[in-house]
Amino acid sequence: MTTRTSTATFDAAIKACAALAATALVCAGIALMMAPAAAAERGSVARGRYLVEQVGMCADCHSARDAKGMIVKETNLRGAPIGFKPLAEMPWADTAPSLAGLPSGWTKAQFVTFLGTGKRPDGSTARPPMPEYRLTKADAAAVADYLASLK
Repeated sequence: MTTRTSTATFDAAIKACAALAATALVCAGIALMMAPAAAAERGSVARGRYLVEQVGMCADCHSARDAKGMIVKETNLRGAPIGFKPLAEMPWADTAPSLAGLPSGWTKAQFVTFLGTGKRPDGSTARPPMPEYRLTKADAAAVADYLASLK
């Protein structure tokens, strides 16, 4: 009887381990399926931050400055007066709007289109000094994702 009991106990232990391993594999599979989406979103925000901070240098116009001309960190990308003017008469924006959380009244899709075409939702273009960017759709979406994260 001892051998049968030991064998039955051993078989039960093997079955329990197999069930536990199967459960672990299912959980791992679910985690792996969800990971690319989360990683892609984090990657998009990181790419957008790089484009905003290192390429577009958006804070130069869209953030307030102190008396020494330094950007006030608390106002980063929250809009500001444009601190310079052109030498020749031309259309010119006196203020830069807030970008944090996306520009007021704009959807992500509208902003992505703007960054890819230079066209606002009404079909007009931004006034200088805002450049008419021609970002790829992926880069424009990354910028929008980053700015939306700054709410």
